[in-house]
Amino acid sequence: MKFIFTLSFWLKSFLFGIFIGLLGFACSYLCNRWVIHSTNPKIYNQAKEIPKNDVALLLGTSRYVWNGNENRYFRNRINATLQLFKEGKIKHVIVSGDNHIKSYNEPEDMQMALMDGGIPENKITLDYAGFRTLDSVVRCKKVFKQDKFTIISQEFHNQRALFIAKRYGIDAIAFNAKDVGNAYGRKTMAREYLAKVKAVLDLYILRKKPKFLGKRIDIKID
Repeated sequence: MKFIFTLSFWLKSFLFGIFIGLLGFACSYLCNRWVIHSTNPKIYNQAKEIPKNDVALLLGTSRYVWNGNENRYFRNRINATLQLFKEGKIKHVIVSGDNHIKSYNEPEDMQMALMDGGIPENKITLDYAGFRTLDSVVRCKKVFKQDKFTIISQEFHNQRALFIAKRYGIDAIAFNAKDVGNAYGRKTMAREYLAKVKAVLDLYILRKKPKFLGKRIDIKID
């Protein structure tokens, strides 16, 4: 009798575990579909098709990967920004990235690359507190006082950034930088699947806020 009770207990636990796993998978899938389908109409792949905005928000990433090679995500985002600037689709770039320690400075690395590509220094504003995508997007509105701008990153990242922007009432569009291919970016894509779920939780359940806000910073656009 004891054996039957134990077997029944473990069977119920096993089935409950399967149910929870399936429920979690379904919720994750639905969160991803929600983020993607609600933002796709505002994402552009061709510079000639995207509407003009005075300001672009360039989302930061590291310049180099673990082996010392230049990060392809970084290079492609820089190239996308240069293209929009040279074609007159944007006038000013806010570079938002992580600078949590002195030796790691995404905004300045991107600034140097943009200047090397021909964008004047006075057309670039640095946001050193873009620790997460949510921080970058919300700070662009609350600190830099921009309610209408173009987000620049890879498509998977733009989807999440636009989802955040929409929640905060920001009139944003996005331009897709060239992706890097499945072999190079497999880990990033897996992480992004979970990041979209976290974005939904942060915005609608946990009500997450940026780590830092601070005083207003005005941007001069000629």
